[in-house]
Amino acid sequence: MLQMLKNLLGLGPDTDYKELMTKGAMIIDVRTKGEYAGGHIKGSVNIPLNNLQSQLKQIKKDKPVITCCASGMRSASAKGILQSAGYEAYNGGGWMSLRNKLN
Repeated sequence: MLQMLKNLLGLGPDTDYKELMTKGAMIIDVRTKGEYAGGHIKGSVNIPLNNLQSQLKQIKKDKPVITCCASGMRSASAKGILQSAGYEAYNGGGWMSLRNKLN
């Protein structure tokens, strides 16, 4: 149960986000436009979670996708949506935490 919760929040097995970025990963921030405007990872793309399903055609399947949000809950949902659609997706968790992992 604890491991499942950790995986949901992006705290599961260590993912090398820097390595994913060298492979051309796209960072999708699934917070609202207002949240995104308040701060975000440079180069990330804002697609709010409630719009993700309808915006899948904008996301290339040939590169990894890292999702992020405020805490990791919405990004976990986004990761599930993307994986179900055939994407190589990773939950980066909260955007500030992910930003620190990328530096």
